[in-house]
Amino acid sequence: MLVIVGYLIVILSVLGGFMLHGGSLGALFQPFEFLIIAGAALGAFVCGNSGKVVKASLKALPQTLKGSNFTKQRYLDLLALLYEILNKIRREGLMSVEGDIEEPHESPMLQKYPALLADHHLIEFLTDYLRLMVSGNLNPLEIEALMDQENETHHHEALIPAQAIQRVADGLPAFGIVAAVMGVVNVMGSVGEPPSILGGKIGAALVGTFVGILLAYGFVGPLGSVLQQKADESSKQFECVKVVLLASLNGYAPALAVEFGRKILFSTERPTFSELEDTVKGRKPA
Repeated sequence: MLVIVGYLIVILSVLGGFMLHGGSLGALFQPFEFLIIAGAALGAFVCGNSGKVVKASLKALPQTLKGSNFTKQRYLDLLALLYEILNKIRREGLMSVEGDIEEPHESPMLQKYPALLADHHLIEFLTDYLRLMVSGNLNPLEIEALMDQENETHHHEALIPAQAIQRVADGLPAFGIVAAVMGVVNVMGSVGEPPSILGGKIGAALVGTFVGILLAYGFVGPLGSVLQQKADESSKQFECVKVVLLASLNGYAPALAVEFGRKILFSTERPTFSELEDTVKGRKPA
């Protein structure tokens, strides 16, 4: 929703300022300039990326219109789930969670958190490392190194659509210049025309530069920025799981382990100590 609001502000500011300055919107309507710029940008995007990057980028674009899924309540649910798992392990042993690990969608414990259960990557990450914990004695340092490598891989993969969109934005001003040069070439072929016609063609050529820069910094570039922010947000939950599980491996009680996870969250979504305590104890947070 904020993306649409931002777009409206850009359009109203640019076009409104142009009209207040005495400009005519009709002069900006140059469909062939739009065709050159948009077509060249799309072609460069397709030929400059692999098929899976193109698919990932197209799949990610609708996410820019949605709000963030990573709210305080989501992290409270995640920490509460981790507390339940670790508390069960502490009371009944590691083998007690084997059924939850192998069939997470059939686990009564995980079914209490449908939003988390719907996140395939999160559940896979959690169950994989719980499975390693169940399988035998592990060196926490080795597990931490493996978790860091997997988190780095996930973050790199999540950033691919943002980087692809940003490269398109970086190229749009140049495509605007291409459209403008082609317009100037058209003008040079019409030097015998009356000044009124030549003026219109020169104006149309200049619109190409204007459109390329406006699309780059007012429309496409911000999409890349939003996708990058969403990738950063999505990685934080994996860091939270990592910290909590490592704290448990190092012998900390479940209540302290989830406190470690709480402390690494972004301040805007981080629950307070009291909110977390009330949640893991089954009380409604104040």
